[in-house]
Amino acid sequence: MRSRDVLDLLAASGPFASYAERVMLYGRFVGSWDVEATWYDSEEVRRSTGEWHFAWVLGGRGVQDVLYGAGAPPDRFGTTLRCYDPEKDAWHIAWMQPASGEFVYLQGRQVGDDIVQEVLFPVAGGQCERWRFTEIAPDSFRWLGEVSKDGGATWELVQEMRARRA
Repeated sequence: MRSRDVLDLLAASGPFASYAERVMLYGRFVGSWDVEATWYDSEEVRRSTGEWHFAWVLGGRGVQDVLYGAGAPPDRFGTTLRCYDPEKDAWHIAWMQPASGEFVYLQGRQVGDDIVQEVLFPVAGGQCERWRFTEIAPDSFRWLGEVSKDGGATWELVQEMRARRA
């Protein structure tokens, strides 16, 4: 067996033809984006800039990204793998940033003009989390990280990112 580069094997040139329209939900983000991020907590508001790069993977059945803050070393980068499930008409999503111990599993769907991703394993005590892509345009979008402490009756914004195509 010959040696092959795993990144070359992951990469795809475009969407999987049989459900190309459905996978464009995330496929429209393929490319590079400049990001302005804001975190809100009870003590302070923090801001930073970064980059977010999206690419087709796994024969065009998935979209993977790499997200990082300006000046961050590669061991601080995070990645999300999103794969479309035609039987559920939903996306299986895994975000990981090993340096900070973050491993999050979500399911995503289109809801109106937005993409809503809900965390599959809520925190003990009933706290729910969702991530949303909103205000989606060809050259920009807004990403929101929200938490609910009452089972989803109300939501609190804890992080947002505004992205512009690079």
